[in-house]
Amino acid sequence: MIVLGLLCFSAPVRADDIPRAELEAGLTHLPLSPYVGYRTDPDGRADATTLFQLAAQGGFQRLPKGDATFGFRDEQAFWFHSRLFNESNTEQRWLLVLQYPLLDNIDVYLRYPDGRVDHLASGDMLPFTSRAIRFRQPNFWVDLPQRTEVELLVRASSKSSMQAPLALYTFSAFAEMERDAQLGIGLYDGILFALFFYNLVLWISLRDSSHFWYMCHISGFGLVLFCLNGLAFEYLWPNQPKLANLAIPLSMCFSQMAMHQFARVFLELKERWPLGDWISRGFIYCYAIAAVASLWVDYRVAVQPLTYSVFPGVLIVLYQAFHAIRNGYRPARLFLVAWAMLLLGTAMYASVSAGLVSKVFVTEYGIQVGSAMEMILLSFALAYRYANLRTENERVVREANEQLERNVSRRTAELSSALEQLADANARLRESNRRDVLTGVFNRRHFREVFEHLLHQAAETRQPMGVLLIDLDHFKKVNDTFGHLAGDECLRVLSQRLQTEVAADNAVVARFGGEEFVVVLPSATAARVQEIAERLRRRIGSEPVRYGGKEIVITASIGTFSIPLGFSFNPDDALHQADDALYVAKNNGRNRVHAANKS
Repeated sequence: MIVLGLLCFSAPVRADDIPRAELEAGLTHLPLSPYVGYRTDPDGRADATTLFQLAAQGGFQRLPKGDATFGFRDEQAFWFHSRLFNESNTEQRWLLVLQYPLLDNIDVYLRYPDGRVDHLASGDMLPFTSRAIRFRQPNFWVDLPQRTEVELLVRASSKSSMQAPLALYTFSAFAEMERDAQLGIGLYDGILFALFFYNLVLWISLRDSSHFWYMCHISGFGLVLFCLNGLAFEYLWPNQPKLANLAIPLSMCFSQMAMHQFARVFLELKERWPLGDWISRGFIYCYAIAAVASLWVDYRVAVQPLTYSVFPGVLIVLYQAFHAIRNGYRPARLFLVAWAMLLLGTAMYASVSAGLVSKVFVTEYGIQVGSAMEMILLSFALAYRYANLRTENERVVREANEQLERNVSRRTAELSSALEQLADANARLRESNRRDVLTGVFNRRHFREVFEHLLHQAAETRQPMGVLLIDLDHFKKVNDTFGHLAGDECLRVLSQRLQTEVAADNAVVARFGGEEFVVVLPSATAARVQEIAERLRRRIGSEPVRYGGKEIVITASIGTFSIPLGFSFNPDDALHQADDALYVAKNNGRNRVHAANKS
């Protein structure tokens, strides 16, 4: 108790003792946690003027262990203070990102040496358009002139978990960071979609309820993460903050209900362990009541118990799996491994929200990695379960009398048909993973594999090769003028024209990203590459795209790179050459072809 008292009444660290954040030359990204002091505001009534004065008097203290994760707290608001000094960095416009999407209200105050104070506001209680750029996490543009110290004061309040890690980015550094994050999120969502439709086919084919509840389980966790990552607010209801907050407890309840129901069905608890089955039913009923109650009760009253309820849910499902294994149910082994992945990731995320562990990459994204691994392994577990069922059916066939033999044979035939459909579904799934969903051409990942093979083959056989990088001109203007659906139609028409024009040249066509497409021309000389590129350019602009009763004129800029005989290039070098040529074509007026210089 004495030690606790000393901690409670310890003097705060003076503002001068907290180092200022210095933006040196060449710096593009700076996490601010080491340079931030914080102060709680129990009743939420403090104003910025008072807090600037307190900061000057040393009224802020360092972040605990340099971590701005506090969990669920009773304080109405938290204040964070830092001093930013642009020592010699030529970049004067920076993006301040608060790397947690679920905070309700965020106020940013910037005080300059001349006394001017700029105020910016964001948070998920404001429309999504209040953010500086369209991004799932709150963000603000801040001006940091050279050789000038700017005081940063941030007020954060939320009924959710209090997490306020701040970071500064240049625009280019932010774009690179977000590109990598979007790639990871896209891969995760792609896995979920693939597994969902894969099991949808199996459910339709086999009529096994375990596949249905597995799809619900996938949908539930996908929806939870879509909300927790801020993507649901960004894409589904950007102008409805109340709905964005309500969606979180509802999606949490649905995911937990689906989780326990799937465990009941897969582990056959009703037949193998009735007590465990009743326990899972109790959890499902509680979550159903919580879902209804969340429509009226305060957000924190709904979310905080749901977050903590993850832990007993983890324990009961683990114990159910162990119980099934002890009773000789072999599919429960894979189930246990798969579920352990998900539950570990979920427990780590819940621990961050509760303030029990620090927010690092493993704890922040553990639920995504764990759930992806769990869902893949559960697909194997379902297949293993069916293998067990088939073995059991074969035993029944051997032991059945002649009267039952006909029925068993019919069942075996049905299982054989189901396995054929499963193989067909696997083949379709592999093909869909190679294709871009919108345009139907190869996606970037599959193109990379094909391109590496073609480059290796061209080097071995001493054959030339051409690479075309094609970019629709002013595509953003098309989206802004005619709408994104019209833009999608333009991309589909472009891909069709590309495939038609180069079909006779054994070319490989792929969507490289956004409005960019890439074409690889095996055995094509430099002159032939230029000829085909000009032909494609003319064909693309030859007639407008018709959509919604309107005609949309499209043109494209094309960068070409010809790989001469006997030269060896890796994929990145070849694409960089074509990309540089593309930018020259765009800078020279667009709607033209430019060939890269050989190097």
